[in-house]
Amino acid sequence: MQSSIYIPKLTRIISITQENEVNDIKTFELAFKNEKDLEEFDYIPGQFAELSIFGKGECPIGIASSPTEKGSIKFTIKRMGEVTQAFHASDVGAIIGVRGPLGNGWPVEEMKGKNIVIIGGGFAFSTLRSLVTYILDEINRANYGKLMVIYGNRNSGEVLYKEDLKQWEKRDDIELVLTIDQPEEGWTKKVGFVAPVVKEVAPSPKNAVALVCGPPIMIKTTIAVLEELEFKDDQILNSLEMRMKCGVGKCGRCNIGNKYVCIDGPVFSLAELKKLPNEY
Repeated sequence: MQSSIYIPKLTRIISITQENEVNDIKTFELAFKNEKDLEEFDYIPGQFAELSIFGKGECPIGIASSPTEKGSIKFTIKRMGEVTQAFHASDVGAIIGVRGPLGNGWPVEEMKGKNIVIIGGGFAFSTLRSLVTYILDEINRANYGKLMVIYGNRNSGEVLYKEDLKQWEKRDDIELVLTIDQPEEGWTKKVGFVAPVVKEVAPSPKNAVALVCGPPIMIKTTIAVLEELEFKDDQILNSLEMRMKCGVGKCGRCNIGNKYVCIDGPVFSLAELKKLPNEY
């Protein structure tokens, strides 16, 4: 029987990776102290967890690792407030509390047999990194069709998961499109905001689903382009992970209309979102 979701499970930081040049984004790899807790942390890409620094507080963070990566879990954290600053000041070996997994993730079962278009912007690429890693795993890859990943950042110094991207570029079963907002010396990939680049590469809506996660303005403009490309509302999935608060529907801060994002989401189809007040 799974224990209470209100009680954090103890984990230990086993590695820390600096993700960007200004060093305000790091990926923390955590190992559960109790093997049973690891077994109970049964998640799918797109879910999140509440992470706690004891004496500082807790915050909701999307899971950056894939369930196909065994033995540990990863979270990519941007230094913003008191709790995230405490994370960035932590060293390998520090004890971290974890509540989760929480929310509903990307519908990996329903997407089987379809072509997948993954569109991410900036720091929000973490749960998309989880999904790409999941799809590319040898156990899962044959279950999905063509895979296109479009990933944009303000500049090259903000690009996350550089080692993963290098490995993805070597494969012939994924089309990777990288873009930055402005030209840079030495940058040989796309230049421009995400939405215009999506329009340029023009993924086909035929037997496809598009998954979008990023800043609100990027989501809004990208959805408009996908609609131009004739993706239907139920073919466009969005993550509203920026609305996460307590994670269990008790604080009421994440609600949109009659939905609690932390329980009913954070993943919603555009068809679902159009039935809700325009508060996201």
